[in-house]
Amino acid sequence: MRNEEYPEGDRDLEALEREITVFYRRARASSGEMARAVHPELEPSAYGLLVRLEEAGPERATDLAAYFGVGKATMSRQLRALEQLGLVSREQDPADGRAFLVRLTDEGRSRFTRVRDARRARYRGRLSAWPRQDVTELARLLEALNAINAPEDRCGDA
Repeated sequence: MRNEEYPEGDRDLEALEREITVFYRRARASSGEMARAVHPELEPSAYGLLVRLEEAGPERATDLAAYFGVGKATMSRQLRALEQLGLVSREQDPADGRAFLVRLTDEGRSRFTRVRDARRARYRGRLSAWPRQDVTELARLLEALNAINAPEDRCGDA
């Protein structure tokens, strides 16, 4: 496979941009629905934090902010809201007593897992007609796209 330059007006690149835009808007709407299913007062943007904490385990707020490409103040606000809802807790970092680790509470894990499992069941149903290799390839390509999507490439109105 070789790298190619994409000239201005390239139809394939324009189609890709259009489909990513649709996918992004639908994903944002879906995150809102999933967030409300976890807790009626949960902000849609905070749902991704629950995903990360479930996958990675306890993390420092600064590491979470870096992972999502947001500022410390934004992360602190979101974590405070999650803590007030009883979905996450903070505990001293055993490696550094001055720092804190954020983790899912039992209630947070239970609520998140219920919603995630329902979402996965919907994916299984919707993608059941696809060949497994297509699903695998889509996951691989999305991972590659996410890897090159640096914070400076993000567009708030996409």
